[in-house]
Amino acid sequence: MRADYGSRDIEFREIIAAIRRRLLLLAAAGPSFECVIMQGSGTFAIEAALGSFCPDRRRKTLVVINGAYGERAAKILERIQRPYVTIDRGDSAAPTVEDVAAMLEAERTISHVFVVHCETTSGIVNPIVEISKAAKVRGKTVIVDAMSSFGALPIDVEEAGIDVLVSSSNKCIEGVPGFSYVIARRLLLEASLGNCHSVVLDLCEQWKALEKNGQFRFTPPTHALVAFHEALKEHEREGGVEARGARYRRNAEVLVRGMRELGFQTLLADGEAGPIIQTFLTPRDLNFDFEKFYQALRVRGYAIYPGKLTKRPSFRVGTIGQIDETVMHGVLRVIKEVLREMSVSDMRPLSL
Repeated sequence: MRADYGSRDIEFREIIAAIRRRLLLLAAAGPSFECVIMQGSGTFAIEAALGSFCPDRRRKTLVVINGAYGERAAKILERIQRPYVTIDRGDSAAPTVEDVAAMLEAERTISHVFVVHCETTSGIVNPIVEISKAAKVRGKTVIVDAMSSFGALPIDVEEAGIDVLVSSSNKCIEGVPGFSYVIARRLLLEASLGNCHSVVLDLCEQWKALEKNGQFRFTPPTHALVAFHEALKEHEREGGVEARGARYRRNAEVLVRGMRELGFQTLLADGEAGPIIQTFLTPRDLNFDFEKFYQALRVRGYAIYPGKLTKRPSFRVGTIGQIDETVMHGVLRVIKEVLREMSVSDMRPLSL
């Protein structure tokens, strides 16, 4: 990140082209797909995809919700005035293929399906392959939010029938924040000309600019992109998706086992939780105060997720990033110390 690149430098444009090629390979996307990079966080690219591809009249988008990020997609569609319907499974249950199929059969005006792969409200991993295939046999366009899974959980867009995949620079590829990207079928990009509600979020126009001269339409986050280029090399050296996912799974196994030994209960069952983030139910002990707990961990060098998104009282600990089992054992040791200092002994979950 210390290297200073001009946004129109030839070398920088070569880096952009290399990033786009590598991301297509990671998604197992064939020649009919394109990769479009957008400035901004993952939500910028989500709104870009929804605004560029989702219909604005007569047809509807089905938003599959089981957490805050599905809810956010629905909020975006409402704000940009695109018709939609929802399936809402709460924040700790995975949507089933039967749920989606029944909705598609009942509501024939649905043309697009939006689903989150790993819903980090709870850490649950949704069955995107099965849902995508159920949608494709009915002729629907499938949009997947793979923000927190891409690079660690295997995704084959061709085999699954996914039309649009969205992710960002700072999750499982282990880059830094600053940009996001959309992998989409070229035919969809071409057909989206003039459909986007926004100038800056227009995927078709961004794609055309990247194809024409390898440049962003507006100033790109050069340092974040150069760092991401290096992160992609590190990802490949580690062993790609399989190896990175395995490291994250080891992190999650060590953490969950250790937390249960301390008396914590997980929100999700083992078969539901992925390796990305783990959610633990808040102890009912009156001495447990999450803000004090968080700060005590922070001053000892461990930053967990500061707050909850689930309806049940809970907190989350991430198991991705440049960390390993040694770090997990370290945070468990510190959590044990902090619980003792706070005089927390009743570990039964706090009720709603």
